[in-house]
Amino acid sequence: MSTLSGKTLFITGASRGIGKAIGLRAARDGANIVLFSKTAEPHPKLPGTLYTAAEEMQEAGGKTLVCVGDIRHEEDVADAVQQAEETFGGLDILINNASAISLTSTESTSMKSYDLMHQVNARGTFLASRLCLPLLRQAENPHILMLSPPLNLNPAWFGRHLAYTMAKYGMSMCVLGLADEYRNRVGVNALWPRTAINTSAVRNLLGGEQSVQASRQPSIMADASHAILIQPANQCSGNFFIDDEVLAAEGVDLDRYKVDPSLSDDQLLPDFFLDS
Repeated sequence: MSTLSGKTLFITGASRGIGKAIGLRAARDGANIVLFSKTAEPHPKLPGTLYTAAEEMQEAGGKTLVCVGDIRHEEDVADAVQQAEETFGGLDILINNASAISLTSTESTSMKSYDLMHQVNARGTFLASRLCLPLLRQAENPHILMLSPPLNLNPAWFGRHLAYTMAKYGMSMCVLGLADEYRNRVGVNALWPRTAINTSAVRNLLGGEQSVQASRQPSIMADASHAILIQPANQCSGNFFIDDEVLAAEGVDLDRYKVDPSLSDDQLLPDFFLDS
């Protein structure tokens, strides 16, 4: 299988950034996209809503279902999964993309911020997976993909932003657990970028336009996701993939993804949690 045509993807945090890019790539194959997020109204500082993202995916060739909800609320996710089944007859793929970030030290992290990151990242990933699994288990080639890093126990990644690291690694631990629990039934993997990605988080949290210029475009994560999701689920599970490694193995020229093509690879801004 080399296409996602006719497959139904449930994407959390699908209104912009990497989640939207993954949806657009699947839409070009003719996939069905369930977009789940809170972003129903335009944000004063961030472009795009679920509805504008859905329009772009429809124009790209996909069918869409917009589900407005909060990943922290079980009833919202359950309602969205039910709507997906009623609209498209089931689910083939879950993309756990929704994430909250605060790169603060321990004493600078409020418990409100701590709770938000853990409720969205770790709990939200567990919740969406739990509720989608009954439908995924009925699919021909079911996959769950977490947008989370390899579990790197280098203390530096904990010392820099402990609360965020704990929450993000919670997503990665779901990969380990679910891949073992659903071995040979559902493919469960993680995907993480080698470099910073041109998203609002990079622009707003990691240095503005200079950081954006040293990033790669979200399409690298979308193309890497596609390469994973077309694999046989019973042969591709429990992996912590890095975007450029996936695409290099496919023979893809990685220069196409640079925001600034004049930069060399070693001038790109590395992402978190990768030591090299």
